[in-house]
Amino acid sequence: MAVNPILRPIFNLSRRLRPVSTSSVRFSGSTSEDPNILKSPFGAIDVPRTNITDFLFEKTSKWGHLISTECPITGRKYTHDEIQRGSRNLAGALRKKLKLNRKDVVGILLPNTPEMPIAALGILHGGMAATTLNPTYTPEEICRQLLDSGAKALITLTDFWPVAKKAVEMTKRNLYILTINTKEGQATPSGAINFAEFIREKIEVDDRNHISHEDIAFMPYSSGTTGLPKGVLLTHSNMLSNLAQLDVPGLNYLEESTNDHQDVIPVILPQFHIYGLLVSMILSTSRGCKHVSIPKFEPKLFIEVLAKYRPHVLFVAPPLVIFMSTQDAVKAEYLSRVRSIVSGAAPLGASDEERFKKKVNVFIGQGYGMTETSPVIAMSTNDGKATPGSTGTPVPSTEIKFCNINDLEGAALGHNQPGEILVRGPQVMKGYHLRPKETEETLLKDGWLRTGDIGFYDERGCITITDRLKELIKVKGFQVPPAELEEVIREYPDVVEVGVIGIPDERSGQVPRAYVVMKPGAQFDEKKIQDFVRNKVASYKELKGGVSAVESLPMNASGKILRRQLRELYEKDRK
Repeated sequence: MAVNPILRPIFNLSRRLRPVSTSSVRFSGSTSEDPNILKSPFGAIDVPRTNITDFLFEKTSKWGHLISTECPITGRKYTHDEIQRGSRNLAGALRKKLKLNRKDVVGILLPNTPEMPIAALGILHGGMAATTLNPTYTPEEICRQLLDSGAKALITLTDFWPVAKKAVEMTKRNLYILTINTKEGQATPSGAINFAEFIREKIEVDDRNHISHEDIAFMPYSSGTTGLPKGVLLTHSNMLSNLAQLDVPGLNYLEESTNDHQDVIPVILPQFHIYGLLVSMILSTSRGCKHVSIPKFEPKLFIEVLAKYRPHVLFVAPPLVIFMSTQDAVKAEYLSRVRSIVSGAAPLGASDEERFKKKVNVFIGQGYGMTETSPVIAMSTNDGKATPGSTGTPVPSTEIKFCNINDLEGAALGHNQPGEILVRGPQVMKGYHLRPKETEETLLKDGWLRTGDIGFYDERGCITITDRLKELIKVKGFQVPPAELEEVIREYPDVVEVGVIGIPDERSGQVPRAYVVMKPGAQFDEKKIQDFVRNKVASYKELKGGVSAVESLPMNASGKILRRQLRELYEKDRK
């Protein structure tokens, strides 16, 4: 299975986001006096009461001549001025040529490409909402999201035309398909609309002054704490709140462009995912950065990008940190300009941080978030003062509490007491699209959102995520977080990556089982790995379910291990 390791993010800047010729509102959080509710050390923020494209385009007009996004494979590139002009033209064409209306939904089925920001910002500039789809989806999965979101059009690559066309036919609706040609001489398929033509012709949108900061901007899909994927309703205000929350001293990893400097960012986070969308499109565009769009993770291409472009900041997921630590082809000199590496999407253990720093002594921070929070909830400060292995403290105007998983409305737990994480702040979604029951189950009273994550905070107010609630392994009543065991197993010298699941056991209910990826040429020895873990954990955490060696682990586009597929592999092997 092709793996595109990328993550839950983090970011940077050095000066505050200011309201762009508009009013702003201050989010100060609640006045709760409960000492166990964790509050942000950064205080409150001001969020512009405007829309995303008006905000971004005013800022990027200062760097119009600078390259905004570039493809390392084909050399296609656009300046910030070209991004802005193409987005405005696309907005007008969608509204007037295709007769789409304000608040209509348009789908984006794209990998990381230089045209991705034009597509997304063009939809928003026309007062519409964008729903992003994973480009590895099957026609059935694409059809399901198009129907659920109510999309009226779809933007994709010409290379994806057969899959997109089949998906649209399955909807039994008349959806327009716009395709992007990426190769010289490539022809637009019969029945498709040429994306390039839509971004060339100047067409104005008449009712842009009606776009509200409370309108839906993006509708990514998330499974939430349970169940099938649901459309997450994120407003312009939600996203701009997260920008403002990341624009305070200590959380500003990106430097604003000047005549003498432009931060270079490899876009390895998938931009169809909320984290890549915010970090490598909206946030970094607001800093005038140069984005190198990597369509999917391929070791050779990624290393070539590091060598050629010499990035300044890396936004990654734990598997990519581990990859860079263990691959001799990733030379320290390729990372000579890197100021910071920020990891998200899954917990990165303190030992994994230290292993990387032995190769390159660079700051590694962590961030924590979810689609439903636009996405960032907590982040390490870039002064290195966060507890190693933690995801730092709540971002501004954000409150977090840890609750007993059987009593979410009970008293908040104190420090070092693990519980389910609840969050409250201006970045929290409006709700799930057409899912009132699921919205009610996730958005609790007083504005608290259930994350479905298990963790705790320490005496310094730093948050450590131990696992997902639904992924906990129950051994004789004890809860075993797979991520905890995975960190231990990665310390085994010949293991590159690992995934842990719980399997049924008559006496214990469940026991942990590990699937490991070994280093090239290393000898797999199940007993040695079990003994290694046995010496480091309590008896109920031992790998009594066994260990298997696999060539690769199944992961989703944001770098999360797909434990469901590991369970399916286990069931298959039993037969």
